[in-house]
Amino acid sequence: MSENKKVKNKRMFEGTVVGDKMAKTISVLVMRSKMHPKYKKQYKISRKYKVHDENKQAKVGDKVIFEECRPISKEKKWRLTKIVK
Repeated sequence: MSENKKVKNKRMFEGTVVGDKMAKTISVLVMRSKMHPKYKKQYKISRKYKVHDENKQAKVGDKVIFEECRPISKEKKWRLTKIVK
């Protein structure tokens, strides 16, 4: 193995936990604002991510930060980094 591997920049998001009923998985809602290219008006878009929570720490309503990781399951490609609250 070579020691000078390139480390990819991992994408990170901040969102609110909206579901914690699954085993070791939380559902996180991320709200972002985009600008319309023609009319220059900002509008909000939302997306839900399935995030791996190994120790079941996060509860519904918590603000969390999560990052990209290797695929853990079909839909789960994110790992919990920190609970902001």
